[in-house]
Amino acid sequence: MATKSQIEWTEQTWNPTTGCTKTSPGCKHCYAEVMAARLHAMKARGYENGFQLTLMPERLSQPLKRKKPTVYFVNSMSDLFHEDIPDSYLDDVFSVIEKTPQHTYQILTKRAERLPDYFSQRRCPANVWLGVSVEDRKFGVPRIDQLKQVSAAIRFLSIEPLLEDLGTIDLNGIHWVIVGGESGPKARPMKPEWVENIKTQAGETGVAFFFKQWGGWGADGVKRHKKANGREFGGKTWDQMPAQRL
Repeated sequence: MATKSQIEWTEQTWNPTTGCTKTSPGCKHCYAEVMAARLHAMKARGYENGFQLTLMPERLSQPLKRKKPTVYFVNSMSDLFHEDIPDSYLDDVFSVIEKTPQHTYQILTKRAERLPDYFSQRRCPANVWLGVSVEDRKFGVPRIDQLKQVSAAIRFLSIEPLLEDLGTIDLNGIHWVIVGGESGPKARPMKPEWVENIKTQAGETGVAFFFKQWGGWGADGVKRHKKANGREFGGKTWDQMPAQRL
C-alpha cells in the first residue's frame, strides 16, 4: 500500500514501480538502493528483486482507494521516467492520477530528456507537480530546460544532494525549489554559499524556497548525524510551498 512519508515536503509515497539504475553523480549514494536492500533482506513484499527495476501493476489502484485529499510523492523508490518503463505503463499511472483529482502528485525524475517527448502527445494532468533533480552543473542544470518544455501546473527542482555551486540558473517558469545536502556515512559536503546562491536567485525570481536538510555535514563544515545538523539555514527554517497554478 501507499505509505506515510518521512520526507518533509510530502505526505504519502506511492511506488507503482520499484528499483532503478544510476545515471549521474547524484545517484552515487542512493538512499532508495540502500532501503531496497534492507527490504529485500526482510523479504518485504515488492522487493523480491531488490533494486532491479520492477513494474508493480498491483499497486496502481492504491490512490483510487483513498478519498481524503493527499499529497503523493510518486516513486520514492524508483524513477517513473526510467528508460525501461514503457509509455504504456506511464499511461496507466497517469490514468490513475486523472481519476483522482482530489490528490496532488509530485513526480521527480533524473531522466528529464524523456519529458518533452512523452508529454508532446499527452496533457500533463492539472494535479501533477513535475520536477527534476539538479545536483550539479554538468548533469543537473540541463534538466531544467527540458522540464520547462512541459506545461505543468507546478514545475519544481529538487537540488539534493547539492554537490557544487550551480552558478547562475534560469528559474523563470519554475515554481518551487527544494535544496538539501546528502546524508549517510559517505555523504559529500554542501557549502552554505552554494545554498545562499540558490536562495537569493529564488527570491529574486519569486520562486518558493524549501530547505530540506544539511545532511551529513553541518553549516560549520563538521560531519555529524543529519538530525544534529538540523534544517535551519541562516537561523531560519525555510518551508515555502508553491502556490497552486491551474
